[in-house]
Amino acid sequence: MIRDRRKRRRFNIRKKVVGTPERPRLVVIRSNIHVAAQLVDDSKDRVLTGVSSRTPALRDKKLKRMEASREVGKLIAVKAKELKVSKVVFDRAGYRYHGRVRAVAEGAREGGLEF
Repeated sequence: MIRDRRKRRRFNIRKKVVGTPERPRLVVIRSNIHVAAQLVDDSKDRVLTGVSSRTPALRDKKLKRMEASREVGKLIAVKAKELKVSKVVFDRAGYRYHGRVRAVAEGAREGGLEF
């Protein structure tokens, strides 16, 4: 039932949030343990880059979940700068803007992304 509500929220968000080559969509994927973020260009249906808390750079640091989420946001901002992207559209994928989803967004803002 909770999954169905999240799915409904996700579809409503996706109707409004669209990534373009100039302003890709920053998607947050969250599980009970890990968090990931991707930059998506919806016009070409292509993932530009992605970062996860399971990547070796973050996995070796032994961070707590909130700290890892903030680091994922900072790392996705660094990768976006390499692709010459400074503005993104934030897609929380039906999750509430709270906790680890918010930590990813704040980390991305600290890294220099605008949304």
